[in-house]
Amino acid sequence: MTNIILCGGSGTRLWPISRTLMPKQFVKLFNDKSLFELTVERNSKLCDKNMIVSNAEQYFLALDQLEDNSKFNIQNSTFLLEPVGRNTAPAIALACMALDKDEIVLVTPSDHLIKDEEEYKKVLTQAEELAKQDNLVTFGITPTFPETGFGYIQAKPEANDECLMMNVECFKEKPDLGTATIYLEENSKLNIQNLPLKYYWNSGMFMFKAEVFLEELQKYSPKIYEACKKAFENKKIDNSTLRIQHSHMEAIPDESIDYAVMEKSTKVKVVASDIDWSDVGSFDALYEELPKDKDGNTLNTKHISIDSKNNLIQGNDKYIATIDVEDLIIVDTGDALLVSKKGSSQKVKQVVAEIKKTTQLHNIHLTGHRPWGRYTVLEDTPGYKIKTIVVKPGKRLSLQKHFHRNEHWTVVSGTATVTVGDTTKLIRPNESTYIKMGEVHRLENEGKIPVVMVEVQVGEYTGEDDIVRLEDDFKRD
Repeated sequence: MTNIILCGGSGTRLWPISRTLMPKQFVKLFNDKSLFELTVERNSKLCDKNMIVSNAEQYFLALDQLEDNSKFNIQNSTFLLEPVGRNTAPAIALACMALDKDEIVLVTPSDHLIKDEEEYKKVLTQAEELAKQDNLVTFGITPTFPETGFGYIQAKPEANDECLMMNVECFKEKPDLGTATIYLEENSKLNIQNLPLKYYWNSGMFMFKAEVFLEELQKYSPKIYEACKKAFENKKIDNSTLRIQHSHMEAIPDESIDYAVMEKSTKVKVVASDIDWSDVGSFDALYEELPKDKDGNTLNTKHISIDSKNNLIQGNDKYIATIDVEDLIIVDTGDALLVSKKGSSQKVKQVVAEIKKTTQLHNIHLTGHRPWGRYTVLEDTPGYKIKTIVVKPGKRLSLQKHFHRNEHWTVVSGTATVTVGDTTKLIRPNESTYIKMGEVHRLENEGKIPVVMVEVQVGEYTGEDDIVRLEDDFKRD
């Protein structure tokens, strides 16, 4: 069995923790593990291989976390890189085209939390039997409250069935509160009679044979199938990484798997899944999953609480003191502070929409992760910017130049190999170099310990997009 892991997401619902270039699945929220790591750990016990579908930026985040976790065998993972997102139907189709036709695939998002792994294993076993019979299997989560942020599955048990595996009568769009309440009321009446439930949350997880899904996609959404086929035939292969070309990816219609296949196919089954599941789709949902103190505040070593209860407190750099407050969400990330009432955190998306009009705070943290290492912005003022840069052993930045800034580099630790124009030299701790505006340059770490340096940028514009890459080990644009 192959686990197709979907790594999309723009990071809007958990802003400012989550950003476009560091979406929630890669943020280490749970005992210093990310949701992506937990997904790989959980499914590696049940699947032989991983097919990770992501964009180029998230590829390096995923690769770093796979390499840093000793439990993972990176040889079992293949990456499929999309230059532009076209929703879940094309992502899954392209991944299936890379697999044997009879391979059973488990499709999972990378940003869901599942805590009852024993029940999860049982559910997957049931789904696998259905998938072997050429069914498209989806997983219905037992709803516990009238959630309006999820789609629902309306199920119909088969005759003489054990009531765990059911036909899908129809998929329901995200309902309003009144409709969701009616769904749960109907479930409650059935539960009293010890009958299978009628409505389930749509988990966004699926299982089927690769060929069966592609046949159904070709039947019900032929334009998507043909465009995916053409894109896959023109892919580029780099070791265990499949790269789809930009023009071919853009030509694929943007469509979810639900619309493209699941709502139309007659082969769809749903497995009832009571697996202690959460999509961690808001700060209210995150609050429910984090450990808490005796007053219901989330645990934080730098939180000073005076008569404060039931608050979500997130922030690692500053001390956060609260006095006589209850039911608040307080999130500090150094460059942004969010304060919200619990129950209102879905409105964070509105905040992000406003931020996009004037800043890049939706896009990246003060610390940005790159395939060669990371950088942290210490100060960003009109006319200059100061950063620390950490380059991993054996890695190097692209050969590049800038049109709007000069740079001064001072090495703090390690030994940097610096190329400026036609000259290459070693820069050691407490030594520095200067790069003039427009000059071609590169920073490399040929040593065995990280290179740490301070970079001072001076110029009229110091944005991250003022980079012209001439050569790049990581094949970025």
